[in-house]
Amino acid sequence: MDYKTLLKTGLLASTLMASLPVLAETTLGISLQLPLKHHLGQNLVDFKKEVEEKSGGDIKIKIYPSAQLFKDSEVHQAVSSGAIEMGVMSLSQLAGTIPAVDVFYVPFMFPSQDKVEAATRPDSSVRKLLDEAILETGTRPLWWQAYGGVALLSKKKPVQHPEDMEGMKVRVFGKTLGEFVKAVGGAPTSMAGSEQFLAYQRGTVDAGMTGVSAVGPRKLYQVMDYLTLTNHADIEFLTVINEKTWASLSTDNQKVISDAARKVEVQLRNKIKQIESDAIADAEKHMQVIHLDENDITEWRKATTSVKQSYLDNSGPLGAKVIQAAENL
Repeated sequence: MDYKTLLKTGLLASTLMASLPVLAETTLGISLQLPLKHHLGQNLVDFKKEVEEKSGGDIKIKIYPSAQLFKDSEVHQAVSSGAIEMGVMSLSQLAGTIPAVDVFYVPFMFPSQDKVEAATRPDSSVRKLLDEAILETGTRPLWWQAYGGVALLSKKKPVQHPEDMEGMKVRVFGKTLGEFVKAVGGAPTSMAGSEQFLAYQRGTVDAGMTGVSAVGPRKLYQVMDYLTLTNHADIEFLTVINEKTWASLSTDNQKVISDAARKVEVQLRNKIKQIESDAIADAEKHMQVIHLDENDITEWRKATTSVKQSYLDNSGPLGAKVIQAAENL
């Protein structure tokens, strides 16, 4: 082959190479408030494996656990602004923008796991109403993550009856939970989950609300003595993605992410009962766990009946629709 032929062949190859699309992998960062060993962290690990495998490595997922980048209260703004592509946040963090999300904190609105499951299914009226409202904020809900029921932590004395909370400063993580505390004579103090340990250790608050599953990973048993299983509210987290980031993905990659999200959501929802049972058993090794009977629950229900109306007053027409949907389940 002569020089001219080689030259033409080389030029042709160069031209062909230049015309081929450049396949660059997409990296999506996810901010997480909890340690990676927490069940929400493990849920993200499952999501990461599924996406990276099904996308053939086209999408890489980078998880930033333990509030390395953003506190729970900062995640929504960080994702909607594009400071990070994705984030895990408690549903209650949207209450300032969408007060109706606090429906899960209306006392005893979802008294059983079955009712929680019915309300959080993607096709439920409750979930659809809230997902549509969230999408309007510039973040797209990918999947909801079961966290478990709300419990009470206390240090100097156990809390079994509503009057036991009178005069206590109580850590909460939402306006409606704050109304619950006020209804029984306590003083609510809102703070992020990552700030709990120091607040309890320093005595900044006397008691606190948290999910049972957080007691072990956050080592709250080291700074609190009692855990009361009221289960008066349900904690939901969700993973959101920046809407512009979502729109920039190919249709195929959107499907990979959506399918993975649905798969890990179902997996976690099916595990939550056992996760909570294991968490309670672990907590009993370190602190006194108080189980309420039916009479105790009746007392708490009566003492906090005003909270539902407070929710309705605060959440407007959307809140009324969500309550109606919840009561129709």
